[in-house]
Amino acid sequence: MKFALYFNRAIVISALALTACSNSGSSDTKSEGKPVKLAFVTNNTADFWTVARKGVETAGKELSNATVEFRVADGTAAGQRQIVDDLLTKGVTGIAISPVDPANQTEMLNNIAKKGVVVTQDSDAPSSDRAAYIGTDNVAAGKQAGDLIKQALPNGGKIMIFVGRLDAQNAKERAEGIRQAVAGTKIEILDIKTDDTDQVRAKANAADTIVKHPDIAAMVGLWNYNGPAILSALKEAKKVGKIKVVCFDDDPATVAGIMDGSIFGTIVQQPYEFGYQSIRLMNQILSGDKTGIPPGKQKFIDTVAVTKMNVNEYSDRISHLKTGN
Repeated sequence: MKFALYFNRAIVISALALTACSNSGSSDTKSEGKPVKLAFVTNNTADFWTVARKGVETAGKELSNATVEFRVADGTAAGQRQIVDDLLTKGVTGIAISPVDPANQTEMLNNIAKKGVVVTQDSDAPSSDRAAYIGTDNVAAGKQAGDLIKQALPNGGKIMIFVGRLDAQNAKERAEGIRQAVAGTKIEILDIKTDDTDQVRAKANAADTIVKHPDIAAMVGLWNYNGPAILSALKEAKKVGKIKVVCFDDDPATVAGIMDGSIFGTIVQQPYEFGYQSIRLMNQILSGDKTGIPPGKQKFIDTVAVTKMNVNEYSDRISHLKTGN
């Protein structure tokens, strides 16, 4: 029931957001105004962004005054800079980006802001001049993951955390949420292993952990591809079911793993809303209307825990979202 209510509420929120845009005085569903060029930039190539692209494309179709680009980064700050430089050269004045290394990308983000508007999505850069952040409350999502870990390990145990880069804001906040959730329990976080978004290295980190820590009780992946990488290492080591897995997002391998019981659970986000709302908000701001900027310049999109109890319902809904069928 909670799962169904969550998605129903998400639909209502989207409808309200669209209504707010249409009543802003600057645009309606088919926005008319000064032509603008907008872009959405990912932080890596993970399947997670497939649904975000759908949101971007939907918003682009609704805004007749806007042209929209969706660009996929390679997981590095340098790669993102190349994309941003290219977009600015092409006259793009609104960029929604998930910064790989927020602290060291502040100058780049501020440069975008001087020429138009920048929105951070998925991973924030609160010290920059970004107009707003649209995405997950990652500390709260980390706490949800921590709750799953506690369910998976009611008697406690040692866990290892895996992520692409720990300097990304979402990674730091998710890890902090997990720490808060397991504080005072018998769950011990051994370390956080990074892989620089190299999926081969991600699997190697998991395999190395299995060998070096034979008493490991659970492995936790903070980014989309980490869950499948962990599962692949467990299969090769014949440890599936013996070591619990908790992860983030809905990579097909993660969803399949929850269905067959090899993954305990995952925390899923709403990347469609990241894409849709980022494009709509940038267009609104560039039209001169800043009323859509949320209080505190942060708009959090709810997350939900998916386990064997609700995975089939979730799978059906996400399939419909991706295909429209």
